[in-house]
Amino acid sequence: MAVLKKGPWPKFYFTKNGKGGIRRKTYLSAVGDVPPTNLFEYKDVGHTDEAKKEVLKVFDGQSPFATPKPERLIKRVLEIATDEGDLVLDSFLGSGTTAAVAHKMGRRWIGIEMGDHAKTHCAVRMKKVVDGEQGGISKAVKWQGGGGFRYYELGEAILNEDGSLTGDIPFDVMAAHVWFSETKTPWSECKIENVKCKIEGTKSTVLGIHEGTAYVLLYNGILKDRSVNGGNVLTRKTLEVIQADLSARGDGSRGRSPSQDARPPEYEKIVVYGEACRLMAPTLEALKIEFRQTPYDLVTRR
Repeated sequence: MAVLKKGPWPKFYFTKNGKGGIRRKTYLSAVGDVPPTNLFEYKDVGHTDEAKKEVLKVFDGQSPFATPKPERLIKRVLEIATDEGDLVLDSFLGSGTTAAVAHKMGRRWIGIEMGDHAKTHCAVRMKKVVDGEQGGISKAVKWQGGGGFRYYELGEAILNEDGSLTGDIPFDVMAAHVWFSETKTPWSECKIENVKCKIEGTKSTVLGIHEGTAYVLLYNGILKDRSVNGGNVLTRKTLEVIQADLSARGDGSRGRSPSQDARPPEYEKIVVYGEACRLMAPTLEALKIEFRQTPYDLVTRR
């Protein structure tokens, strides 16, 4: 009673008559509901039996998962830690419960799983969620279906653990890796549809142009017999080929005189990836070329 007569406690106070540590007092009026605690009772968030029944219902009576989590438990966690529209990452997707709950609650999500059940179960479950399945928390959140998702599989690794290249990587795979590491956008051959190589049947050294920078890859014999060392070294010869490939774009690239094309150049500098560079620094600077060594600069720029 004596404490109550003194009025509300301050938000922060010292324990043990001022000789202890500092503690914080949270009032119900400040949070609008019961503050979250470390203890989740099964009547509020479900239990293992409930979780197994949810999974069995989703997968037509079959489940390879020994310890699935109930959707109500994940719902509680996401209510505490996220808001609608936030991005939820589950790097061990398992049966896909977190992704399913996040989707139903209006969160964006990314799920990662290395097991085969990523395709046979997780993708199947999420398709049912999109179609409006009514298990788990669906009724509680008034879920009626909607949205969508994309399913991707990782390709072969580009680099070994020591940073060296793995095996004989195709040019297109390396090109996609270089392009994404530089621009953070996906690359495909459609980016060079307008590039016409001087020799029939060969691809362009030019990966594309992004925000004023032209990206070039000398790799895996892209120049075939047009240069020494299979065309993977930046020399005067390979530079001529690169310039020819850039000119073949026919879209205002540097190298045209003002009388030939009054439009400004499409790119301001060139980034070249290759095994080695035989050009001197003053030459690179004059031509606004930045050389990056493969694979060293791929590792350091990850």
